[in-house]
Amino acid sequence: MKCNVGRTEQKIRIGIGIVIIAIGWYLGSWWGIIGLIPIITGSIRYCPASDILGVSTCKVEDH
Repeated sequence: MKCNVGRTEQKIRIGIGIVIIAIGWYLGSWWGIIGLIPIITGSIRYCPASDILGVSTCKVEDH
């Protein structure tokens, strides 16, 4: 799987995911589970939606 989520976006996604889960927990709502999506995509540094749209924030390494 190729990387299409850069380091900064990774941190933002994980932070947003944690906030969504915390709000869901606070409100007692199962909708907080949606926060797992940005956490997972940030952790593995791959987002299928960004891939479909052709968007990548990863820096390209020259070899």
